[in-house]
Amino acid sequence: MKFSTRTTYGLRAMIYLARRYESTESISLAQIAKDENLSLAYLERLFALLKKAGIVLAEKGKSGGYLLSKDPKQIDIFSIVKALEGNIVPFHCIGNDGKVKCAAKSKCGASSVLAGVYVAISKTLMDMKLSDLV
Repeated sequence: MKFSTRTTYGLRAMIYLARRYESTESISLAQIAKDENLSLAYLERLFALLKKAGIVLAEKGKSGGYLLSKDPKQIDIFSIVKALEGNIVPFHCIGNDGKVKCAAKSKCGASSVLAGVYVAISKTLMDMKLSDLV
């Protein structure tokens, strides 16, 4: 499975916010873009997805910016990746629930292996918290 730059850059920005979580001040995307050497326009698109997923909060106004919606210890990496990538199931025959969704499942020996891979990846990302990356 290969994640896109959305996940890489999104995680970098989320780690940036997590490092500053205790300050309770919102941080502008321009500041994150500058400090992390990322495209501001790209971050704007990523943060729209993260905000829609409820992972970050936006404060409007002159001194507005973004904050984490909750403690980094409560934000799992799976939620961030899913918000940024959408459907992250790496195999066409496996559903979002990790179950085989293939007409040939009774004849296909690979489906149980593929389902196991997806479940292992998902569990690893769910068990890993944003605070673990700080």
